[in-house]
Amino acid sequence: MEVEVNPQSQIQPMEVEQIDRRPAALGDLRILPDEILCAILTYLTPRDVARLSCVSSVMYILCNEEPLWMSLCIDNADRQLQYKGSWKRTALDQLNVTFENNEFCQKPQKPLHFNGFNSMFLYCRLYRCYTSLNGFYYDTGNVEREKNLSIEEFRDKYDGQKPVLIGGLADTWPARTTWTPEELLKKYGDTAFKLSQRSRHKIKMKLKDYVSYMKVQHDEDPLYIFDEKFGEAAPELLKDYSIPNMFKEDFFDVLDRDQRPPFRWLIMGPERSGASWHVDPALTSAWNTLLCGRKRWALYPPGRVPLGVTVHVNEEDGDVNIESPSSLQWWLDFYPLLPEEDKPIECTQLPGETIFVPSGWWHCVLNLETTVAVTQNFVNSKNFEFVCLDMAPGYRHKGVCRAGLLALDDISIEDVRKNMLFLESGLGCSDLSRKDKRIRVHQPEVSENGSTRDGVSKCIDLTEMEFSYDINFLAMFLDKEQDHYTSLWSSSNSIGQREMREWLSKLWVGKPENRDLVWKGACLALNADRWYTHVTEICNFHGLPLPTDDERLPVGTGSNPVYLAGDNVIKILVEEGLEACLHSLGTELEFYSSLQKINSPLRDHIPSVLASGILYMENGLCKVQYWDGKGVPEVIANFTPLVEHEQADYPFGLQSKRQFDYRKAGMSLPELVKACSGTTIWPYVITQRCKGKIYAQIRDSMSWKDTLNLASFLGEQMRNLHLVPCPALNDSTLLETQQKAVSDANGNIKNDEDKVWAPAEWNIFLRTLNRKKKDVCDRLTKWGDPIPRELIEKVEEYIPDDLLKVDMGVRSCTWIHSDIMDDNIHMEPCSLTSHSGGANDNPELIDNVSANGSDLSEPIHAWRPTHILDFSGLSVGDPILDLIPIYLDIFRGDPLLLKQFLDSYKLPFVKTGVNSSAKSNGFQRLSYRVMCYCILHDENILGAIFGTWKKLRMAKSWEEVEEAVWGDLNSYTGSC
Repeated sequence: MEVEVNPQSQIQPMEVEQIDRRPAALGDLRILPDEILCAILTYLTPRDVARLSCVSSVMYILCNEEPLWMSLCIDNADRQLQYKGSWKRTALDQLNVTFENNEFCQKPQKPLHFNGFNSMFLYCRLYRCYTSLNGFYYDTGNVEREKNLSIEEFRDKYDGQKPVLIGGLADTWPARTTWTPEELLKKYGDTAFKLSQRSRHKIKMKLKDYVSYMKVQHDEDPLYIFDEKFGEAAPELLKDYSIPNMFKEDFFDVLDRDQRPPFRWLIMGPERSGASWHVDPALTSAWNTLLCGRKRWALYPPGRVPLGVTVHVNEEDGDVNIESPSSLQWWLDFYPLLPEEDKPIECTQLPGETIFVPSGWWHCVLNLETTVAVTQNFVNSKNFEFVCLDMAPGYRHKGVCRAGLLALDDISIEDVRKNMLFLESGLGCSDLSRKDKRIRVHQPEVSENGSTRDGVSKCIDLTEMEFSYDINFLAMFLDKEQDHYTSLWSSSNSIGQREMREWLSKLWVGKPENRDLVWKGACLALNADRWYTHVTEICNFHGLPLPTDDERLPVGTGSNPVYLAGDNVIKILVEEGLEACLHSLGTELEFYSSLQKINSPLRDHIPSVLASGILYMENGLCKVQYWDGKGVPEVIANFTPLVEHEQADYPFGLQSKRQFDYRKAGMSLPELVKACSGTTIWPYVITQRCKGKIYAQIRDSMSWKDTLNLASFLGEQMRNLHLVPCPALNDSTLLETQQKAVSDANGNIKNDEDKVWAPAEWNIFLRTLNRKKKDVCDRLTKWGDPIPRELIEKVEEYIPDDLLKVDMGVRSCTWIHSDIMDDNIHMEPCSLTSHSGGANDNPELIDNVSANGSDLSEPIHAWRPTHILDFSGLSVGDPILDLIPIYLDIFRGDPLLLKQFLDSYKLPFVKTGVNSSAKSNGFQRLSYRVMCYCILHDENILGAIFGTWKKLRMAKSWEEVEEAVWGDLNSYTGSC
């Protein structure tokens, strides 16, 4: 971030008559200020910085700055760090540059000195690195201090209202005496803890190395232990403290430990370390208990952006990013400029004290000496609606929650009011022009008499409306045209999109006493009221019972709203926009028709389709129209350009869907987002409700025998699926698609002389993969960690240059489900005798298990798979694609389960006689082919791979990853 320094606050360097060496040493770069030059250097590699230091005297100075080498070292750290006395030496050690046997390095060298060069930027930074904080203790402070505070008093006076320092909460904790660096070192010296510094990697450091670092470091912003998984690294630490009673209500506790977002941290840091200005994730509240040392806190209420801080809110996905100077720099450079009325709420936290930070409050922390603390974030009844609001789609409300009315600096409040009045008429809140909203609070202006004018309070004169951190006020800034299911999910959200839906569902079932509150949150986060109204209209149209009160929220973790209504399951298709949804349902209905004609045994393991249709809005009213997939629905007659094959039995069936998938593969992210938004027409399907539970709910409690049985079941059903005949391709349609594929930018047909090795039916499939390959590096880079950066750089070398020229060596295209994961497998309880094939199931036992996940009155001893759910992602292609989600999600990479699956599947993935061993070349080697599919997949499959096989994050080649994950496939031949 660019930081402006008030000249009056600078310490003027000594004036010495000497030649300025900057012009000769920097050449044309002399016009750049030192802070810009230093920032540019951080983008170079350590080797390039070392080379650049030899260019000139000034470059030698800039390239030997310790903060630069700290940045390079952190950026290139290999997940575990060991400090070597200086950051340059540490960085060179990472490059395996040794000093022990280098005689030149062993000899003491005189530092180089250069006259004629002065830098206020470097001087100020050096000052911050060595400054002492003895004078930073804030004696009185203006944060209220309490002791013996009751739960009722806390809720009435502070919760959701203002910060408070509470004494005595940790008096009985063992941590009160054992959580000092010296004591922790005795027991956990070899335990590695995570550091808070921003990096592409999650960097850890052994506690003994970190304590040694704290003693010798002189960093402006020292390394800071901030570990959310300290309980896993050192479980005994969790026994040293307990959550204070007033903070025990936490709505995230309905989630399993691996599902809930990070919520507790061990914090340790030396003098000058701390946390820069921020608002806690998801607008949660927090408590922080200090066990040793002293911390200085500064806080501002919600909507009051601190001086020197920049808030970025991305228009496309609502991603929030905050740029702030380090806490030390803010107190040294910005705090002195504030007039008294604009200074923050402040206090110095002492050992044994607990500070409470309410939802939405800005805060900054500076460690005045070595400190150890524990902190936890939580969601309770006071902040629940704010947490849900922050996860709602859109971006404006996120900016207003953090920056107040500054977030509206390019739109008038009158326009916002009009948007609120005419939302249903299409005048939504999505008309801000900038893709990246920047809300910045500038430094106070200096008047003629030398006094400061507050840039915070004087720069806003938008309206008479005052900012209020009130849920009703903030909800005014939601974009009502945005929907949870069709909008991009912000990477800054503390929980995933599917996990958020599951969280609300579990709260609805598990906390019935809070249903009014949960409903309000669900309406904010996922438009639950809108979708419930829609599903009610569908039920009325088909004469179905309405969802019960227990079933008021959508179920499952899929990307479309799904409701239970009596013995029926209603799924409204919204994912990826109208055209995608029409193709999804049209192809699914065509598949069911094909399935019935051949009397496939798969029919017994797919829920029966009871009805299907189109839901749409007309003149503000919700209406329903019947549609069985045949013909073009009347309601979309005006959208006939979407339909390329109106004469087909299923105009939105398989043929059309293949071409749509091909077009979609070439679309940019903005184009995809645009295609998903703005529609008021949604296809839907009603299926028979299965009794039992989905596999995701019971997987951790199932026996190994039941899990093996599941693997066999999936092998059998995938065999049945892949044997279902595909509709014949229309040659003229295929030719038309091929011509479109080789059209130039002007629409002219180019000569396509490339030889296609695969059969004609593979043409569109391979062309679609070719399109996905074009931006594969950008896509993998965006996904980032845990995908190794070194492998991303090599990905284009690994994937075939032209997939149209590969020798597939496979049998014909087959139907592929493409999304068989743990939430799409239905399980039924069974008695032990029936499980082994001896007796019939107990119907009463099955009926006692409801599909919404309620517990059984008696323990279940065995489970068996009965149904595969959700065929809305059907397509045709390589059958091995279905193995990817099964192996990675359901089997979690277990090779024994993979073998069990293949033993039941029994179909070859390559043509008879084709060698699929590891020595085979190209796509005939199964491990290579499936690895390429993982890389080119629309979903972040690689994140799942490197999350499961953590050691592969150190892999040097894709071949190494391929062999470790998919190598067992190369010995499989299959037998018909």
